[in-house]
Amino acid sequence: MSVSSIPPPVDNADWTRPFRILSVTKSSPNVGAEVGNIDLTEPLSPDVVDELHRAFAQNGVLFFRNQKISFDDHRRLARYFGDLHLHVGPKTESVALDDDPAVRRQHYDATSEKVSGEAWHTDQSCAAVPPLGSILIQHVVPPNGGGDTLFANMYEAYEHLSDSMKAYLERLTATHDGIRAFGKGAPINVHPVIPRHPVTKRKLIYVNPGQTSHINGVSAEESKSVLAYLFEHCIDPRWTFRFRWEPYSIAFWDNRCMWHRAIWDYYPNTRSGYRVQITAPAPPRA
Repeated sequence: MSVSSIPPPVDNADWTRPFRILSVTKSSPNVGAEVGNIDLTEPLSPDVVDELHRAFAQNGVLFFRNQKISFDDHRRLARYFGDLHLHVGPKTESVALDDDPAVRRQHYDATSEKVSGEAWHTDQSCAAVPPLGSILIQHVVPPNGGGDTLFANMYEAYEHLSDSMKAYLERLTATHDGIRAFGKGAPINVHPVIPRHPVTKRKLIYVNPGQTSHINGVSAEESKSVLAYLFEHCIDPRWTFRFRWEPYSIAFWDNRCMWHRAIWDYYPNTRSGYRVQITAPAPPRA
């Protein structure tokens, strides 16, 4: 079955239905789930794709174990959710494949001077339309649990704000400056501080330390103080989770509602894998 024959995902109002085919096991109360009873090396049926969309909406991050996927499999999985997104930054630590710029190698070893994603961030929030999600597979992982990835739930971060802070933030936009992460020539764009997720309809916080430079329409001092508060608030342990990689594990995160951060605690050991990203149909909207 070709990807083009897969029907669109279920109606947004139906995303909370339970699962009949996939096993979906919560990784923590507020972040992520591990998905079983699925083989990502084969095309997926429409019913499985439907359940995968619902699992994604319900959990924000999906984890898969022991999936020895090819580049074609990797691209096919992404295309069940949308077109492939091309990186918007001129400079980054990941490297595009020569024959496909949508697939990026993330390889770090004893020769590396830094790694991609060491600060908490949302992927390419500086883009006019940031990617819907990212799918990362690790082929080689460091020993002793090194190279974990942290995730944080921006729905929960929003819900735990005071009502007065919610009302204040919902009127604001913030500037996301790609130069901070990707160098000269990267895009700079403005997004609402509190958008609403297009599928779940839940409100969330959409700023991040990696690329948000300032809040618009307030003084520099106010912007600095508010962002400092939000950046600390958003990584409260109650809505964060640390994922331990194994060879051929996959993490697939919803870039619209999750932060993530790579931990570089494994030098001089090697962590090596590949990532693709998915184009969103629209930018964040309040």
